[in-house]
This record gives sequence, C-alpha cells and structure tokens, in this order.
Amino acid sequence: MIDEVDSLYDYDVVRRLREPTMLTVHVSEPVLVLGSSQSTAVLSSSTLPPLRRRRGGGGVVLLQPDDLWVDWWIPADDPRYRADLREASALVGGWWRQVLLEAGVSSVEIYQGPAEVPTSLAAACFAGRGPGEVFVGARKAVGLTQWRVREGCFVSTVLPAHSMAGLVDWLGDPSDDLRSALDHCVVGEWDLEPDELIEALQKVSSPVHQRQLFLLA
Repeated sequence: MIDEVDSLYDYDVVRRLREPTMLTVHVSEPVLVLGSSQSTAVLSSSTLPPLRRRRGGGGVVLLQPDDLWVDWWIPADDPRYRADLREASALVGGWWRQVLLEAGVSSVEIYQGPAEVPTSLAAACFAGRGPGEVFVGARKAVGLTQWRVREGCFVSTVLPAHSMAGLVDWLGDPSDDLRSALDHCVVGEWDLEPDELIEALQKVSSPVHQRQLFLLA
C-alpha cells in the first residue's frame, strides 16, 4: 500500500497568488486524486494509476485526459470572496450553470443542500452530492470541492470527459451499488466545444487571471 502521496498542487504557491485566478488543468494520463483526509486504505493493492492528494474534502476522483478541470483561486480581499462555504460553492456552481445553459444544455440545477453522501458510497466523490455541485436532471455534471485558508478560497471543479465507473476497479472494497452511483454526465453528451466552454467560464467569472497547467503523471 502507498504510504506517501504527492500533492496535486503546490498549495503554498496557490495561497501566495494576489489576484483572482482561473486555472485550467490537463492530465497526460488517468490520475486518482484522494480527498485531503482520505486514507489510501480505500484503494486496492493492485497496480494503480498515478496517485495525488488534493486539499479539499470528499472521496477519490478519477481525472482523465480531456476532462474539463477548472479551478478558481479567490483572494480574501476580492469582492467575490464568500466567508460562508456554501455561498462560495454556489457562486462557482452558478458560473458553470450559466455557461451550460447558454450553451444549450437544459435542466441544469445547482445542489443547494448539505453534503449528502451515503456511507457505502463515500469512497468516491462523484457518487454523492455537495453544495454548489451542478446536476443535469438527476445526474451530476460538475463536481466541486473547496479548500479555505486565511488568504482566500480555492474551488476545484471538473466536468468529466469519460465515465468514472472504472474507479471501482481500483478500490479495495467497493459497495455493490457504487458503479451505478457513478452514472454522471460527460462532456460528449451535448454538442459543446470545450475551448468555448473554458472561454465562457473565464468571461462569466471575470475579472480573473487565466493560467493553464499540465499534470504529467
């Protein structure tokens, strides 16, 4: 079993950013990302893809090439900063909702309730519901997690390009219903241009400095 896991970001660099920043991130191959306090014991002892750990709650996420992975750093002195966690999540979820609606996706809603994750599904982040997350009908489209420090808040989001159901094969003791619970939306379900979505997200969350990062696993 893996004892040490590299961080997904250099978070010390993130918290030193003085301007609001939108980061679009790309992975070169599938990567498993554990939640901030999640034990590696949830994983199987078989061969795993590269593994990282984020600073943000929730379970493990499978990130894959072509995912629309977009994060925002909002400094504490920015007018869009929200001291309340749910309000901050709803703000970012609202940006995604607006962009998807304007792109022609219907029945887009933001989950407004508290975190709702059955114990049997808690290992996988996309199997539950959290504040600010975006749903199309009953299916999750955009997952969201948040990390907060005195300098600001960092909100991480992803609209997957591919199914995460394969994540089940890398968990040590998945529940019988986890695979079906990972029935989420993917980018290819709609006639969307990823680059146009990214541009629209930059505009709706403006003013922000935009950066692109590439995670070479």
